[in-house]
Amino acid sequence: MQLFLERALLPEGIACNVAVTVAEGRIQSLTPQAVAGAVPLTRGLALPGMPNVHSHAFQRALAGATEVAGPGHDSFWTWRDAMYRFLDRLEASDVGAIASYVYMEMLEAGYTSVGEFHYLHHQPDGNAYENPATLALAVRAAATQTGIRQILLPTLYQLSGFGEKPPSAAQRRFILSAEDYLNLHAQLRGGESLLQRTGMAVHSLRAVSTGVLREVVAALRALAPDLPVHIHIAEQRREVEECVAFSGKRPIELLMSLGLVDEHWCLVHATHADADELRQIAQVRAVVGLCPSTEGNLGDGRFPLDELLAGGGLFGIGSDSQVSIDPAEELRLAEYTLRLWRERRMSSLSGGATHAGTFLYEQAAAGGAQSLGLGSGQLVAGAVADLVMLDTGRAAMAGVPEAALIDAHLFAPRAGAVRDVMVGGRWVVQGGRHGQRTALEAAYRDALGRATAN
Repeated sequence: MQLFLERALLPEGIACNVAVTVAEGRIQSLTPQAVAGAVPLTRGLALPGMPNVHSHAFQRALAGATEVAGPGHDSFWTWRDAMYRFLDRLEASDVGAIASYVYMEMLEAGYTSVGEFHYLHHQPDGNAYENPATLALAVRAAATQTGIRQILLPTLYQLSGFGEKPPSAAQRRFILSAEDYLNLHAQLRGGESLLQRTGMAVHSLRAVSTGVLREVVAALRALAPDLPVHIHIAEQRREVEECVAFSGKRPIELLMSLGLVDEHWCLVHATHADADELRQIAQVRAVVGLCPSTEGNLGDGRFPLDELLAGGGLFGIGSDSQVSIDPAEELRLAEYTLRLWRERRMSSLSGGATHAGTFLYEQAAAGGAQSLGLGSGQLVAGAVADLVMLDTGRAAMAGVPEAALIDAHLFAPRAGAVRDVMVGGRWVVQGGRHGQRTALEAAYRDALGRATAN
């Protein structure tokens, strides 16, 4: 495939008239300032596709339905109870239909890959399916159907709290032994394809003991040393307090003391990291997976992104609970949180960068790609052919200088900015619309009808 792009964000900045050759799902060559030939001009600004580092697809069905005050103090923990109750209603076909719909939404928003943090393993009564991979395969099939690049992160979950507290009845669909987890992982690795790969996830330090964590990571790293490893950590103050009471260490401090974390790890949320923990994260080149819309929705707290970046740290973004499915909004919220906190503008910029939107987009694309094992997150020869075309010819972009186009996309958003999306060399969104939107909407409506009728 040959492309001739009006503009593209390359490592050296925005370039014009970029000739691109794509083959076998990858960019074979890129030539800026090329002479137009027989290939039609693709107008707009091409960006590297944004990785979504953290997704719980099934939670899309809860988005907007939990904003009702309870009798006491509302927090992440009360939201979690509502989520547990909803899970009792979901069958395998519902999980697949919801995932297909949310992946379609991600593609239309400009996410081209997703790390699916998948901890829903069993039937509603807690018994295993005849095929233990039934639900994992349902979300993988959803990725295949929609065309999104998926790194499936089957998740180990065993406990309800620090000190090896046994799981609650509400967590019965999540629980796997270490042996069952490794068997599930082997089955999923055996079914990989060009766009569907497998990493691993540990739900959290409160849900898996450090001994089992060591055992499972060692077993899988022996097979794949560069395997992506994701973990929820330090999301809520209560989690930090309980970890200190149990171990004498804060969650990130405890994790780092195990000597396991490296550049293939993604520490999801890390909301309550202190300065020393941020330094350690940056030192080992791990990626922090931020989900600002979910963290804000749940009242988790504020992450000091400016401190992480100033220390050379890396981050990516995720949609998590799916209350928002928009990479521009996640980046905008991350920056605006800092502006409100620090009482100054351009709070995240470091390293001499001057354009907030461009800087944040490039940083998140690079960190997200690293966390999912997808390379540099840049439009360069050899990279996966995942790109997003912004419609810069719209009236909403009139008068915006070329160097500020990405700033405008993030900080002065308007509907319809994402026009076309390519994954693995194939256009999956054109004219702002996924090719299967009508069918996926219908299946989603049917799934929610069944789930809410139970």
